[in-house]
Amino acid sequence: MPEAPVPPPAPPADTGAAPEPVLVLGAGPVGQTAALLLARWGVPVTIVDARPERAAAGSKAIVQQRDVLDVWDTLGAGAVAEEGLTWDTARTFYRDRELFSVRLRDRGASPLPPFVNLSQSRTERILDERIAAAGLRVRWSHEVTAIDQDASGVRVRCATPTGDVELRGSYAVACLGPHGRVAREAVGADFGGASFDDRFLICDIRADLPGWERERRFYFDPRWNPGRQILIHPCPDSVFRIDWQVPPDFDLEREEAEGGLDRRIRQIIGDRPYEIVWHSLYRFHTRVADPMGAGRVLLAGDCAHLVAPFGARGLNSGVHDAENAAWKLAFALKGWADPRLVDTYAAERLAAARDNAEITGATMRFLVPRTPEEHAHRSSVLESAASDPRAASRVDSGRLFEAFYYTDSALTTPCAGRPFPGRPPRGEPPVPCPGVLVPDVPLSLAERPETTRLRTLAREGVTVLATSARGAQAARAAARRATPAPVSALVLADADPTGALSAALDARPGEVWLLRPDAHIAAVCDEDDTAAVTAAVHTCLGGGAPAAARAPQPGEEQDGGVLPASG
Repeated sequence: MPEAPVPPPAPPADTGAAPEPVLVLGAGPVGQTAALLLARWGVPVTIVDARPERAAAGSKAIVQQRDVLDVWDTLGAGAVAEEGLTWDTARTFYRDRELFSVRLRDRGASPLPPFVNLSQSRTERILDERIAAAGLRVRWSHEVTAIDQDASGVRVRCATPTGDVELRGSYAVACLGPHGRVAREAVGADFGGASFDDRFLICDIRADLPGWERERRFYFDPRWNPGRQILIHPCPDSVFRIDWQVPPDFDLEREEAEGGLDRRIRQIIGDRPYEIVWHSLYRFHTRVADPMGAGRVLLAGDCAHLVAPFGARGLNSGVHDAENAAWKLAFALKGWADPRLVDTYAAERLAAARDNAEITGATMRFLVPRTPEEHAHRSSVLESAASDPRAASRVDSGRLFEAFYYTDSALTTPCAGRPFPGRPPRGEPPVPCPGVLVPDVPLSLAERPETTRLRTLAREGVTVLATSARGAQAARAAARRATPAPVSALVLADADPTGALSAALDARPGEVWLLRPDAHIAAVCDEDDTAAVTAAVHTCLGGGAPAAARAPQPGEEQDGGVLPASG
């Protein structure tokens, strides 16, 4: 494994000079999201990409989950959810028999759909519009060739058509995709894992398939692909994406020339007319970079992890990489938290990447068994599920993406009365507790009518939710003793008159819920134990007290306060 000297970051110096930007390396959806989130926090950003321009090439990553749509909606990119094709049911078949279907529930009352399908190229165009609106620009034709860092910043060398250039920044977020070796070497990361011999043919077709427009369909061993699998996803404009598992020696050009591709498609859709929009051939990998960051260089998205697409855990997880990095960088650079907070990015997101790798790896072993024992297990499970619905839980057609649970993170304060009960059944949301993403609900705030959702408010700083006005006031004051960051406090009954949030949390009298700036629950405390609230805020911001932390001063209520409900 390559070694790289990584000096510890120095605290931000108040020199009066303009702060150096965070360098976002790569302008795919993960890099775009990181840049937009940093800009939203008021952090200067420089974005570079090796490509000469944005290029549309097929559907690529099409499945966007509610918790990711939520991040983009906060950034003004709600068009992804609006334009995407909504689906809420995942069906799994064995040959011609449906084994089970999963309908996706929301514990809160989010206005966003559980999943939408939209081509990656269109998602990128929407995010480009937000980048332009934020006054940012992408420096195209900048291929990253070297990354160096010291205690005060990073230097990134880029090859351009007119010669090499060197960029200086405070930190670098590397979203360079699977070929981003230069970034992985900069942090001394291994990129170990496995590759799967079987290949997957992906074909986007435009056709009229009544009844298939709102659901994902997965077929084990169908008569049109015996011994292997097929996955079908609906997309906007009557486009359907079909994934066939094919043998390692599959030849796409020969398949097309001999009419095999047409036969494959017609075995699924019959004699209906269709148009091929795009097709490609992939081999899938499971790889995780370890570490996912060191010093002032953080790895995100496919640069840090590769997983098979069954479960939509690639791009969706990458967006959460971007959010985790952005709020921590912002808090460190603004002096709202100790710079050591940034170090927790690698720990939290490595745990998330390993979890995704474990889940998708198990799926691939079920889809593509490698040993006689795995083949026998797969056959036994599928045959049992075909006759016994109780066996359906053992069928692995890909567990759909869910936000990672930071229950074991050093930033999470455990609560004896709110233990993590474990991963919920397929399609079910997790029980709210420290480490879990808070359920989203509409808010009713007289002074903040533009803040329509809980998670939108949470992404403005540190948020406390209390069951009483006294508890909200005390908790906010306690939080301000730990950080000068914006702190907001809500009284549940006032801000949520429908009771949706109280019900989702199963909130108990006297409780105070503390939310991190990425809307994950950091702690649940007793409203009378203000020292515990202060300690929990201190913990969720990395444990190091920023020099500027102080008690709230008169006239400083504008950055939060106990927000009143609308009348």
